[in-house]
Amino acid sequence: MPVTAMKNLPDDAHVWIFGASSALNPEQSEVLLRAVEEFQRNWAAHGAPLTTAGDLRDQRFLVVAVEPSVDPSGCSIDRLFKLLQSLSGELGISLVDSGSIFYRDDRGEVQAATRDEFRNLAQRGAVTGESIVFDNAVQTLGDLRHGRWERPASQSWHGRLMAPAGAFVST
Repeated sequence: MPVTAMKNLPDDAHVWIFGASSALNPEQSEVLLRAVEEFQRNWAAHGAPLTTAGDLRDQRFLVVAVEPSVDPSGCSIDRLFKLLQSLSGELGISLVDSGSIFYRDDRGEVQAATRDEFRNLAQRGAVTGESIVFDNAVQTLGDLRHGRWERPASQSWHGRLMAPAGAFVST
């Protein structure tokens, strides 16, 4: 089915964002993008072809979007996850670990940390409410386009990880 440019999809397109455990080198990026595009050409939900787009951002984030006129089924989404799990092993990185926190360090480079590591970074002042974090759980392309994916920690659920134990922080 058609693989298109991300800009051709509407704001209500479904989106999945996968963060790599480390920055991809050019060879890894090429292998990943080629495999994902090949997968997308044949991606269907209950026999209905899906119009999709894929993009790699900051050498860390694979963004996959699907035009919303056909809802991808659970089985079709599972096939995407299985492909990425297989590629993770081939590339020597993790792409489907939902436990990582991604943020920009003081040089603007994307880093990954566990929740505990992120809390420790906050306690040491290495990350603050102004630190840029990534919410890979956004659901639409509009969320990504309109600043709900990459934003200051104080404006995201990540801010709760920065509070002292037992403190309540609203987001």
